[in-house]
Amino acid sequence: MKPLQSVAMGLLVVGLTASFGEYDALPDPLGWVLVLVGLVRFPAGLELRPVLLGLAALAGAVAVPLWVPSVGEALEEVDDSVAWALTLPQLGLVALLCHVLARRATAAADLPAARRLRLAVTLTVAVAALPVLVLGVGVAALAAPTGALAVLTLLFVIWQLFACSGRAWAGAPPAAGRSGESPAAERSGP
Repeated sequence: MKPLQSVAMGLLVVGLTASFGEYDALPDPLGWVLVLVGLVRFPAGLELRPVLLGLAALAGAVAVPLWVPSVGEALEEVDDSVAWALTLPQLGLVALLCHVLARRATAAADLPAARRLRLAVTLTVAVAALPVLVLGVGVAALAAPTGALAVLTLLFVIWQLFACSGRAWAGAPPAAGRSGESPAAERSGP
């Protein structure tokens, strides 16, 4: 699996919920493991790689206790702003990863991908900031649109990660063999 495919699959696991009794059969910590595996498989020269790994690890660590239903229920009773604050490592990772990938796409002259990734950054920052208006200022009318934007943004990011996963600037390994020739051709005997 290519690095970005692993990251995209991990974010998909984080975004999906499959109830199995009180528990989520697709635990978010599993998704964060997939994200970490994908990030580790990127070339060592990936810009801000340690920060990305740290944010993914932090988001995964936050997800572990939240997978337990009683913890999630207790959190709902405390304050909505606490729940929002716990999503910030995830949103930070997504925004930063899309930013880094947009820079790599620009450097590789893949301008359509760079534009879409910059749009993903903008949407993710909006998703992170809008709860301040909803929760802090009390603009309750924005609650449903903010939730919808969050879901649509995650789907857009996952789509972009899958779409870019085969490109060399996105960490995809080079194609095996020479053009028009199978890799086994160079190993075959006379």
